[in-house]
Formats: sequence, structure tokens, C-alpha cells
Amino acid sequence: MLDKTMIFSIDDNRGDTIRTTLNTVYKALEEKGYNPINQIVGYILSEDPTYITTYNNARNLISRIDRDDLLEALVKSYLNL
Repeated sequence: MLDKTMIFSIDDNRGDTIRTTLNTVYKALEEKGYNPINQIVGYILSEDPTYITTYNNARNLISRIDRDDLLEALVKSYLNL
């Protein structure tokens, strides 16, 4: 049995794009009166785009980011890597 470990890698430019997109989505959700953290977490867990508002093109922007890349960027940021 082979032990396979998935390796994820985000270059710095992609990380910056994800950061900018998340900030835009966060602000759009906040401006529409939603709890941005709850909505973003709901989107990440379910990948249901309706958690994200269409206001300021937020839903379209976040849907361009692969969920694995998004999770990797969040973990790296949280761990200050």
C-alpha cells in the first residue's frame, strides 16, 4: 500500500490574489449586513455560492478561487508561514 500525501503550493502572487479577493468579499458581505466570517465559513464548508452576496461581484470573485487554494492560504496566514 502506497502512502500518498497531497502537496499544496501557492505562489506569492496567487496568495496576494486570494487575500485581495477575500478582503473584497468580506467588505461586500459587511456592507450588505451579513456576518462575513459566518458567510465565508459556510461557503468554504459547503461550497454553496449562495453564502456569498452578488453585491460588488463578490460571488463571482470568490468562485474563481479553488477551495483547496483558499484553505491553504488561510492556514498559512493563520500560522504566519
